[in-house]
This record gives sequence, structure tokens and C-alpha cells, in this order.
Amino acid sequence: MTLKESDIEQKLIAKLEELKYTYRSDIRDKVTLEQNFREKFEALNRVHLTDAEFARLRDEIINADVFQAAKTLREYGHLQREDGTPLDYMLVNIRDWCKNDFEVINQLRINTDNSHHRYDVILLINGLPVVQIELKTIGINPRRAMEQIVDYKNDPGNGYTNTLLCFMQLFIVSNRSNTYYFANNHSQHFAFNADERFLPIYQLASEDNIKITHLDDFADIFFAKCTLGQLISRYMVLVVSEQKLMIMRPYQIYAVKAIVDCIHQNRGNGYIWHTTGSGKTLTSFKASTLLKDNPDIEKCLFVVDRKDLDRQTREEFNKFQEGCVEENTNTETLVRRLLSEDYADKVIVTTIQKLGLALDENSRRNQQHKEKGKLTYKERLEPLRDKRIVFIFDECHRSQFGENHRAIKTFFPKAQLFGFTGTPIFQDNASYKKIDGTVGSYRTTKDIFEKELHAYTITHAIDDRNVLRFHIDYFKPETAQTRAEEAGKVKKQNKIKSGEAVTQQAVVEAILDKHNAATNQRRFNALLATASINHAIDYYELFKELQAEHQEQDPTFKPLNIACVFSPPAEGNKDIKQLQEDLPQEKIDNQQDPEKKKSALKAIIADYNKNYGTNHNINEFDLYYQDVQKRIKDQKYSNRDYPHTNKIDITIVVDMLLTGFDSQYLNTLYVDKNLKHHGLIQAFSRTNRILNDTKPYGNILDFRGQQTAVDNAIALFSGEDNSRAREIWLVDPAPEMVKKLGSAVTELQTFMETQGLPCTPEAVANLKGDSARAEFINRFKEVQRFKTQLDQYTDLDEEQQQAIEQILPEEQARGFKGAYLETAQRLKAQQGKGGVEAGDEQASIDQLDFEFVLFSSALIDYDYIMGLIARYSQNKPGKQNMSREQLVNMLSASSNLMDERQDIIDYINSLQAGEGLSEEAIRDGYQVFKAQKADSELSSMADKHGVETESLKTFVEAILDRMIFDGEQLSDLFEPLELGWKARSKAELALMEDLVPFLKKQAQGREISGLAAYE
Repeated sequence: MTLKESDIEQKLIAKLEELKYTYRSDIRDKVTLEQNFREKFEALNRVHLTDAEFARLRDEIINADVFQAAKTLREYGHLQREDGTPLDYMLVNIRDWCKNDFEVINQLRINTDNSHHRYDVILLINGLPVVQIELKTIGINPRRAMEQIVDYKNDPGNGYTNTLLCFMQLFIVSNRSNTYYFANNHSQHFAFNADERFLPIYQLASEDNIKITHLDDFADIFFAKCTLGQLISRYMVLVVSEQKLMIMRPYQIYAVKAIVDCIHQNRGNGYIWHTTGSGKTLTSFKASTLLKDNPDIEKCLFVVDRKDLDRQTREEFNKFQEGCVEENTNTETLVRRLLSEDYADKVIVTTIQKLGLALDENSRRNQQHKEKGKLTYKERLEPLRDKRIVFIFDECHRSQFGENHRAIKTFFPKAQLFGFTGTPIFQDNASYKKIDGTVGSYRTTKDIFEKELHAYTITHAIDDRNVLRFHIDYFKPETAQTRAEEAGKVKKQNKIKSGEAVTQQAVVEAILDKHNAATNQRRFNALLATASINHAIDYYELFKELQAEHQEQDPTFKPLNIACVFSPPAEGNKDIKQLQEDLPQEKIDNQQDPEKKKSALKAIIADYNKNYGTNHNINEFDLYYQDVQKRIKDQKYSNRDYPHTNKIDITIVVDMLLTGFDSQYLNTLYVDKNLKHHGLIQAFSRTNRILNDTKPYGNILDFRGQQTAVDNAIALFSGEDNSRAREIWLVDPAPEMVKKLGSAVTELQTFMETQGLPCTPEAVANLKGDSARAEFINRFKEVQRFKTQLDQYTDLDEEQQQAIEQILPEEQARGFKGAYLETAQRLKAQQGKGGVEAGDEQASIDQLDFEFVLFSSALIDYDYIMGLIARYSQNKPGKQNMSREQLVNMLSASSNLMDERQDIIDYINSLQAGEGLSEEAIRDGYQVFKAQKADSELSSMADKHGVETESLKTFVEAILDRMIFDGEQLSDLFEPLELGWKARSKAELALMEDLVPFLKKQAQGREISGLAAYE
């Protein structure tokens, strides 16, 4: 028998009482909540406040800003008492969170006049509401459950902005069988529109990554008082740069605890195997900052092995906590900070190279110091020799670490060394090194760091959807070569050094052919990994030449934006030399004919400057390199916001960017270099950062036939149980995915037949009842999910493409997309409006997760549509022109410009084919049309709600001008009507129901401050 929601609630309260929480059935409203907090505050701070003092304290600490409230919770406060004496206070026991009072309340209602929401269960720490638990009886999608809580937060009278609820830190959603949790945040961090991002919803897991989902089991661990106190105080991170709250994932917490315990017990060294993309920087940041407060530790050094990673890690650390670490511009700065007793210098981020130079007696700088009679770096560091120093090494598999290992161990005998790696060195991928003594050997990560403290492998991460799976297309050179020869395109052979049959020209032609599909119509970008600097240069020139030919043959061809990065010859430049320490191929290449490499790179940078309006030069290579990285990271969907000229479509690399570089907008790796073991996994993992459902997997196009190397790498790095590794790591092959699409379409057909309707887009409008419409949404969403994935398969043959078209013809797919969006928008407007007595129909709507992003298009943006309308207006013959009906269908089938779509369609319908308007005239005409339509809508709205038209227009203009909503001015609109306060409140809410969507559309995605409460 299915438990009622109230039964689940009572069972949870009973469980919490077992965990020694005090159940407070008397706290059900704002007054009792505040009174209880006052009692706890006075007891903790050993003070008795007057009513006026408490009112002032309450007003000072309550903050509508989620981030600021979170800071206030964790800091000491100051209150000036009525008699002039100061009171320094804590809201909770900051020194020991376990010693706070833990209570549980249920069915809290803050404002009975304006709010329909009662909050199921809330946990109080020292009287402050910090955890909200929402219980469901249905198997609700966790993303929808998250959206429902955000709806609660935006509901008028909710209390999150103006009561003690502002201190809420965590939300938990459970239907008893499945339990999820996530951090509270500003509304902009919860996105549910056509650009929605991956939502940070977590499940609890054991140390060996077994999920703990049942509410009873979850509560036993998560709600244990000290565990919850530690979770909020130690394992939540306030990201200053983004004003955002983050909660660490279970595996991150286990890793931090393992390191801290190992240090506390002085149990030697250890390593953390956390896969690439799992958030190792956050884990290491938290570990190192917790060590700041350990008096037994003199210093904590976070060591990276490359200059760009040094900068990147510093930026990440300082993003989490402003000014957390400073830049070590050179070895001298590092030595000074090592000797500093300043608390701010206790955690230091540095490169292995700077550390190595400080400890190397034979380094050039140390020799210079000796010659001048000055103390060497090593001699100056002598006071630290017997201190306890903690070294945390990032990506400890790298080659440079071995050369410095002995020096560190010798100089710092009491040091503890910890390594983070996504790809450990095992016996199978070890290289021959001299580490201890003069005899070389094959050394593994375990040899160096002694013991594995925690593992979270790529298999775990893919299973958890923390990173994406891979689609690997092993390129068929014979087919491509034959096609190219038949087309008369092969002019250069440029045979690859290894003797592979694929020519570089065939590779470029294949990339030009497949890139749009691989990157979801250029929504994402790609890397081309080449075997040497010479190959990178050749590829760069080939792209220029072949794209120019394509443009000559087809004027509609849009060339890809190609960038190229490789390090220049060092020639004594310390920064470049340091950069190259982990770029082995580039270091070797630059020793041969350096002038040629330098000349080629200068030309590449000159092209880049011309394309992007920059002013880089080879002497400041690092600035150019940073700019390339930023463009790859900052790829955007809409050309309207981010012109194509600013995008990089493909970046040609040799060693750079294949490790330690993350971008959600990078989804494809073209491989024309031999890779194996950890190098292969590191390179592939550049593509698998999660964004949303338009990026279903990382795409790999391998031009070297390296399937055996891939299989070996999967077996090596999949963890203890690799029986399911291939199934987890790799997407289904194309034939299997085509079958899945067919099954999803068949299920849609069966559903439509049960409704007595044919399976056609136009029949969707005839579905009876919202439950049926909701079922259509769920069915077609699955169809579109498979279609989105198949659209990015680069290895579909002609027969498979025909099969897909037969299963779901493109014209029919477009019609269904339009029907989906129309139905979804209608149902979305009804969500959350059913009230307490909502029936089954409303329940089926409330649990819907629409995922509009599945229906967005990289092609259909504002510029593209305006261009198509202009061509329609000119009515010139040609395949690029569309009829009015085709234009409308295209807009209707995409979630892009959703707020403006009806305006654009109405505008198209107002035009006549053959008017001969230019694109500029079309754009100007649309703006005039839209303004007139908005004016008309406001006039109708004013008439409907009985307010003065000009007053309403002035009110709206003020909001859009300042992007701030002023509730008092809303009241002023109704002043002439002389309504009582209840009638006025009702009238205001009725107007806002019409006005909010209008304002959001006019603001075009910008957030209007103060509007959320009315949404």
C-alpha cells in the first residue's frame, strides 16, 4: 500500500526523534518560530534582550540575499545594546556545531494571507531553519522537485526574503524510496529555461559509492546531529566570485576526511584517485583550508606542474575564497612566503618547477647566490626542515614529479605528501624513472604515495552523471580517401609520419563533413590533437586552403573559425621553459628548426588578431594562450548575444589543452596522434563536462584506428570491477540507438491510439484532458532525447540515416516539436496553481519536467530569423527561401526565442511576400511592430484591471528602465480606485498575473529585481 504524504512525514519525525532531535509541534508560524530562536540565542550568548533589542537584532540579521545570510550564519555578529554596551554574538555555536540545539518542526506556514504553501518538515539549528524537507508520494523527477521548491521560494508570502527562513542552507526532496538534496541559492543559479544548465542535485553515497536513497537510511547518516553540523559548517563552500553556495559531493567529503585524518594521525602519505572532471580542485581547496586551522601543520603547499595550471588553480581557489592564495611570481617570492608567519601564507599554491629550483643547490640562481656570498634558497629554508609540511600534488601522475620527489623527501623529513590524480600510474602504464637513489625502475603512484585513501573512478562519475559517456567514431580511411579521390579533391598526400593511410587532407575533409553533426550544429567546439608542431602548422594551412575552396564552390558555406596553439621556442624565456616542462612533444619539436616554428606561430597569431580584433604577439604568448582558452570556455548558444566572429570552432593543439583544461562547451576531440593509457583518458576527458541535454556525450573522432588502446585504457582505469566498464563508458552503437528511437516512437503511437487519435502533430490539439497532454509531453520528450543523441552521431551510414527518416520523418518531427512546445507552455502556466485540493489532473501537471532545452536550436537565433524573413519578403527564387508556412513551422518547432516567438510569427503574418524589404528594414519594422503590439497589450491590460492606461505604461517603463520592481508603486496604481486593503491586495495579484509574463518578455531574459515574489 502506498503511504500517504502525511504518513511519510510522521515516520520521518519519529526517525528524527530517535536521532535525538526535539520535536516542536508548537512551532507553526512566524511568531512561534521567532520566539523559539530568541530563547536559543539568549541561552547561547548568555544574555537577556529587551523586546526592542531583539526586534533590532532580527531586522539586522534577516537578509533577502541568500549568500549574505549564509555568511551571517557562519560569522560572529555585533549588536549595540540600548545601554550603549556592545554585544558580540553567535547565531549558532560556530566553534562546535555539534553543541547546538537540534529541533524538528512541521507544517510551518509563514503567511496565511498570501501563501498556499505549508512546509512539510524543517530542521532548526539553534532555532534557525537551515534544512527544508519536502516529501512526495509520487516518483517525481528530482529536477522537477527542485523546480517546485524554487516555485515555493518565489511565491508571495513565502518568508525566504523577510523572515528567519532566509537562513535556509539545504533542501531535501524524498518520496521515501528516493532522496535528493541540494544547496539553497539565488534564483539565477536555478535555471529552467531554454538555456537550462545541469542542476546540482545530489544523492548520498557510502564511501565505496553505493547510493543511500531510502529516507530512513539517508536520515540515519545525513541527519545525525554532528554530521549535519559538520556538513553545513565544513563541507559547504561559499563561492565569493559567484555569490553562490556549494555543497561538496559525498566522495569529495570522504577524500577530505581521509586526508585530514591521515595528517591528524600522522600516518604517512597517500593519494586520492578522483577522475578528471569530478571537482578535484574544490576537494583540494577544502582539504588545504581545513589544514589552515591545524596548529601542528606549519605550511600546506598545493603543487601543480605547469605555469598555466598554477594560474588556473589560484583563480579557482580565490573564486572559492577571495584572496585565499597569492601569486608566486618567482622562486624568491615562494621562498619568502614559505618563511612567512602570516596566516594568509599558510596555504600556498606553487609549481613543482619553482619548488624544485628552491631545493636544487645547482640551480643557476642558487649558484649566483653562492658566488655573491649570499644564502641560497635551500639554506634560507633550513628553519623549515624539521617542521611538519603538507604537500598536496595535483595530477600526481605527471613526469616532472618524479624528478623532485627525492629532494622534497630528503629536505623535509617530516613532510606528508598527498597526490590527487584522475589517472593513476599502475604497473601497465608506468615509465622508467630514477626517483630514490641512482637506479631506475618502473614506479607506480602507490610506490610514491604509499596508499590509496579514496577512489572515485570515471566509471563511478559516468554512472552518477557527473561526467558524460563517450561516443567514439573510429574513422574509416578507405571510404574517405575514395570519396576524396572521386571528387578530385586530393592534391596533397602529406603522409603522416607513422605511415598511417590517412592523409591530412582526408582528415580535414572528414572534419568539415562531420563537424556540424558532432558539435550539434556548432553549438559546441572542438580540439584537433596532432602528433607534432609541424603537423599542427600543416593542418592550420590546410583548413585555410580547403575552406577557401569550399566557399568558391558553394557561396552558402560558412567557414569554421580555426585557432592553433603550441608553445614557441623557449630561447631563455623562463615562463615558456616552465610551460614546456609538461609538454614533451612540443619541447622536442622546438629544438628542431626553431625559426620555422616561430615564424609559423607569428603568422597564426596575426590571423587570430585579425579575426578577433585582438593585439597579441609571440613575446607575450601566455596572454594569447589565455585568450584562446577563454573563448573556448565562453562559447554561447545565441549568435545574437555572442557573434560568430568571437567563437572558436576548432583549436589545433599538440600537447596543450589535453590535460587540466575544462570547458562545458567543448564536446568534440579529433585525434590524429597516438595516445595510450592515462594520456588517452586525459585527452578524451576534455570533452565530457556536463552542460545539459543538448550535450549528451563527449564525441571522439579517432583518425588513427586506436580501438585497442581505448579498450586497454578502459580496462586499466575503470576501477576494481571493470565488467560493466565499456557499457558504462561508451554510448550505444548507432544501430542500437536507432532501435531505441524506433521503440520510443512506437510507444508514442500506441499512446495516441489509446486516445482514439492518429499519431500526427495536428492530432495533439485534440487530446482530452491535461493528464493526456502531460502524457504526450513525457512520451515525445523521450523521442526527442534519442533524436538529439542520434543527430550528433558522426558514424551513421546511409542506411541508418534512411531508417531514422522512416521512423520519424523530419517534417513530422518538426510538427511534433511545435505541438510539444505549445502544449508545454500551456501546462507550464498551470503548474503550482492547483492549491491544496488539487486532483489527479493537476498532480500530473505539477510533476512535469519540460526540459525545453531539448528543443532549442543552435541555428535558429535572432539574426538567422531576421535574415530568413528578409529573403521571404524579397521572394527571390532559390533554395534558401522559405514560404510563410515554413518560417512559422520552423519557429514553432524551436524553443529559441520562446518569449518572442508569437510576436515574430504575427510580424511575419503582417508582411507580404515580394515586398522587397532589406534585412535592415525588416529589423527596424519588427521593432516598431513589437512596440505597437506591447502598447496595445498594456492598454487592454489597463482596461481589464480598471487602472489608468498612461499610469500603467509609466509604471512599466520605470521597471524596464531600472530593472527593479517597486511594490509601493504598484499600490499607487490602484489609489484612484479607493479599494479596501483586502480588495486592493486581490486586485494587485490579479494584475501581476498578467503583468509578470509581459515584463519577462520585454526584459528578454534579464532578471528584474523584486519581481520573483510575484512569479
